[in-house]
Amino acid sequence: MKEFIEYLLKFGNLNKQQINLITSKATELELPKDGYFWEAGKMPKHIGFIVEGVVRVAYYDNKGEEITKYFFDENHLIKDWDNFEATFYLQAVTDCKFIRFTKKDWKEISDTILDWDKMIDKIMIKNHTEKMNNIAPLISQEATTRYLEFLKKFPNTVNRIPLSYVASYLGITQQSLSRIRKNIS
Repeated sequence: MKEFIEYLLKFGNLNKQQINLITSKATELELPKDGYFWEAGKMPKHIGFIVEGVVRVAYYDNKGEEITKYFFDENHLIKDWDNFEATFYLQAVTDCKFIRFTKKDWKEISDTILDWDKMIDKIMIKNHTEKMNNIAPLISQEATTRYLEFLKKFPNTVNRIPLSYVASYLGITQQSLSRIRKNIS
């Protein structure tokens, strides 16, 4: 819980009473590797903060192929936007630990703490901006450059996740990724 409070304090101020309220509404969740934080086709029921581990946002395309859209690791708030597409799912790539809130408890915090929504909006805008900055180059770069950029942007992630997920995220086959890794070693 300490990690989540410290993270929040980077985006606004909270007094002791507000921290106590947040703490009282939170639960800890240990999600094993391959477990789902959100499932496709179901509206998300929880908001989470990743304390430890890596999750991926993924979906199945119209050909039935699984596509990894993005990765989140420690110190990320996982909250759906109003336009969240229930076709995506969030799956643990490693064993994960979360601080988790029900939507009802989240709303109660929002209704009680005056600047809560502003603080959370700052966090979500930061997360969205980071995600867009990471995804945009994937469209125009060749595969080796995309992989090298991935290594720069996710230095603590690449050795913790299956290469098939990395390849999917980069939009290449696993065989192509293996060749790239061999050539740059």
